[in-house]
Amino acid sequence: MDSPHSFSQPGLVLPTQSMQNHIHELVKTSLPPPRKQNIACDACRARKVKCCKLPGQDKCQVSRFHSPSPSSHLCPLHVISIACRRIIPARSYFRFFSPTLYRASVYPRHYVQQATSEKKRNGAARRPRGISSSSSHSPVENGVFPWSKSTWSIPWGPRISSHASHLFQTSTPNLLYHLFAPPDYGTLSRSSAYAAWGDVAIKLEDETYRAEFAVDLVEVYFQIVHTRLPLLDPSQFRSRLNFHTGSPRLLLGSKQEDPLHPALIATVLAWGAKFSEHPLLVADRNQNKGQSLLAKALVDRCRELAESTKVHRIPHEDHVVIALLIEPLQCQDPTVEPGYHGFWLGCAIRNLLGLGINHKSNMIEIKDQDTRGRMIFAWWMACLCDAFSSFYYHRKPILDDDDYDIDFYTATRDGPDSANASSREQLEFLGYYAAAHELARISRKMARQLWQPQTDCYGLPFEAVEQYMSDLVEWRDKHLSRVGVPASLVSGWDFITAVSACASDAQYHVMWIFLFNALEEHGIQEQEPVSPGERSRHESMKQKIFEEALQASLRVSALAGVLSANGYLKLDTAVMHVSIIRAGVFLARLGRPEVQNCIEGLRQYTYAYEETGDQAEQIERTYKQTAVDGPNFQRMASVIPRTSPHHHAHSDLKTNGHDHPGSGTR
Repeated sequence: MDSPHSFSQPGLVLPTQSMQNHIHELVKTSLPPPRKQNIACDACRARKVKCCKLPGQDKCQVSRFHSPSPSSHLCPLHVISIACRRIIPARSYFRFFSPTLYRASVYPRHYVQQATSEKKRNGAARRPRGISSSSSHSPVENGVFPWSKSTWSIPWGPRISSHASHLFQTSTPNLLYHLFAPPDYGTLSRSSAYAAWGDVAIKLEDETYRAEFAVDLVEVYFQIVHTRLPLLDPSQFRSRLNFHTGSPRLLLGSKQEDPLHPALIATVLAWGAKFSEHPLLVADRNQNKGQSLLAKALVDRCRELAESTKVHRIPHEDHVVIALLIEPLQCQDPTVEPGYHGFWLGCAIRNLLGLGINHKSNMIEIKDQDTRGRMIFAWWMACLCDAFSSFYYHRKPILDDDDYDIDFYTATRDGPDSANASSREQLEFLGYYAAAHELARISRKMARQLWQPQTDCYGLPFEAVEQYMSDLVEWRDKHLSRVGVPASLVSGWDFITAVSACASDAQYHVMWIFLFNALEEHGIQEQEPVSPGERSRHESMKQKIFEEALQASLRVSALAGVLSANGYLKLDTAVMHVSIIRAGVFLARLGRPEVQNCIEGLRQYTYAYEETGDQAEQIERTYKQTAVDGPNFQRMASVIPRTSPHHHAHSDLKTNGHDHPGSGTR
């Protein structure tokens, strides 16, 4: 039976608990089959002798007498030489040999593996060392969890500085006491300080009410966020979310479960507060001009708690998940201080590299299927996000194509049973993941060119732009009809399928807009003198890119109109906003009335992301200014029509042969 939650919207059917668990199972099972592994220990493999390991023993009889000390294979000079080669400070390596830090005897091998990856790419035959092959990667060290150590406790501020020393070793109710504490109240009493969050917030003083409120936020998270970011096991998370003070660790199945990471609990609650319609949050929004100060406080506190527990420094599975969940949770405006800077995404990638997940030989040694499936999904999520974000924000991607050798998600040859398959299975069979990876590789290739300083000085090479156009057209012909919005839809198209298809569709089309913007900003690289034939080729290419960008903007505008009409953008986890913003700016600069769909879509986004309201206002001002002065372009002005015809806004999609079904999508 599904647990009740505060979010409700007429006509919207969200996934049930059984569907949430099914989505998680797909993450675990959509993996390449493991290959047979060599069971010899590292010492015997290095010495090329027979491994004589007895059943029940960790070390064989040979390594028992000949194994070196854990760090004897790395002298300080060797560490420094490796670090300098990859421009990584040597102290980053020495830090892992400190006995006060978590799992010091394991992690140096992974960082050496990462630092020497160039040598292995060039044909070194030495097999990379893997992470622990135990059935579960537990952060427990001598019965103590790293986030419970007093040395990890960094105070959040004056509000809880006196409690920081024991915050991370308390039960879930005590954690909620601090997470739901009122804002800094100075000389006011704790009860009076709740007034900033509305009249209902005073109920947070009651422990039972805090627990009920937390359960509601968790349910909203799994109803909305989990469908897009299936990084957690819903049933396991609910079972391990223990609200009884001082209760023992739970027994799920046949093994004792570790307590949930406090930063993970805080992150899930912060996500739930973004979308929940709990009476407390409704009163908070009504009092604060449509924005929830409590939801903002939970975002800040989950980030500070993650920093205090060193999520950004210690490679661990929980830390990877926390970092990936925090990045889209924050403000997505890169121009403001608390906005998007890619910090937590970078932390997640470094943690994944530290765990060796980018190596197939390490990944398949993880015996626990749940952990392996979660880490593989986390890797591909980080890989895709790194590629697209670097392209969107003109930054150098962290990962390259040769930084990983693990297989991507693959569907079965026969396909899922159409009668029983979920939307996620159908998308998987249609090649959703493979299409996303191929588009990410194109984005990564384009980002490498756009972030270079010489592009600002000399412009984009003509041959490179031609190649980008060819790659995008090839991707469209191969994938868009399968993963984008189809030509005809049935009225029962569910929320997950609708938002996934629209996101894939918009993610492709916005790349044409970015390519146009890149030419407008940097121009085409030219060698003086330019022949008439060469100039004609340049103008022809610019005209083609303008036409594709215009059609792409109209496509995204129509998608935004349909999604906002159904209330879906109110539930979006920062997936569609970049496409809508770029399409809106492009249409506004051309004076096209279809920009109104983008403006309305961004205003609906403000329910969870406040900054999109300002972006909608800016787009509207640009549109009004263009209506007076006309289009204003520089390097692409030669292909912009002198008078842009004003068509009436429409909700049907007629781009690349796809006719939209109308507003019946629900």
